[in-house]
Amino acid sequence: MTRSLGQAVRWAEQVLAEAGIDSARTDALLLAAHLTGLTRGEVEARAVIGADEPEGYAELVAERARRVPLQHLTGVAHFRYLTLAVGPGVFVPRPETETVVQTVVDELRDQLAAGVHRPHVVDLGTGSGAIAASVAHEVPQARVHAVELSGTAHAWAAQNLRGTRAELVRGDLRTAFPELEGRCDVVVSNPPYIPADAVPREPEAREHDPDLALYGGGKDGLELPRAALASAVRLLRPGGFFVMEHAEVQAAAVAHAFRAAGLEDVVGHRDLTGRDRATAGRTPRGGRARTTGMGEWTP
Repeated sequence: MTRSLGQAVRWAEQVLAEAGIDSARTDALLLAAHLTGLTRGEVEARAVIGADEPEGYAELVAERARRVPLQHLTGVAHFRYLTLAVGPGVFVPRPETETVVQTVVDELRDQLAAGVHRPHVVDLGTGSGAIAASVAHEVPQARVHAVELSGTAHAWAAQNLRGTRAELVRGDLRTAFPELEGRCDVVVSNPPYIPADAVPREPEAREHDPDLALYGGGKDGLELPRAALASAVRLLRPGGFFVMEHAEVQAAAVAHAFRAAGLEDVVGHRDLTGRDRATAGRTPRGGRARTTGMGEWTP
């Protein structure tokens, strides 16, 4: 017997809730929206008037119940003002990273107001290109450069940055953009930072996000964040700005590393839930911050 759209969505919501998905109602609607080409609101409206269940809906709901990420099933992730292409092999951008982008946008607008012409921005470890694409979209005066090591993630980023003026290269964030050393106005990074023994609890992350995008290296997970900091120090001009995302429990260690690297005005930034999820700082205005090499700082 054919179900109505309303019946199908209610069934899907129950199935997804039983699978432990907190956003069961939203996901049920978004899967229907994906199949019908409608918005979530339009799906809700059509459910009220008795439209039919779309073909393939039950199969898609079953995949989501197995904790395949919603974004892998729909092929898109909504991030700030953009709709990004995502799928297997690339880290799905999270809402907390949107606040990191806002920090970058605010800084760039301040720099533009202060007379900086076409500021250089570098995104270290761009993944899907979410940060780089957002900055390029929201601050078109900026010259955006992004680097990604994973070939699969680089391909997704290339798709998301197509049509922008952002430069994307495949390479290691430790050594990227030597031609920009000492010339950049802003550096931003959301590097891998999970410790090796801290396996994510959510199946979507544990089973579907690539390890290269999750685990930061070292017992504390901060090997790659330290490398990103060293690269930021290498790339930034005097008075340049660096902001990096990290886990809440790493906030104190990251702030200490920033200060040890010679950065000034070090301050933490909270995400929308009030957690300390990013740290920012500036290179000394009177000269370069001090660094002795990849992830090592002089006291």
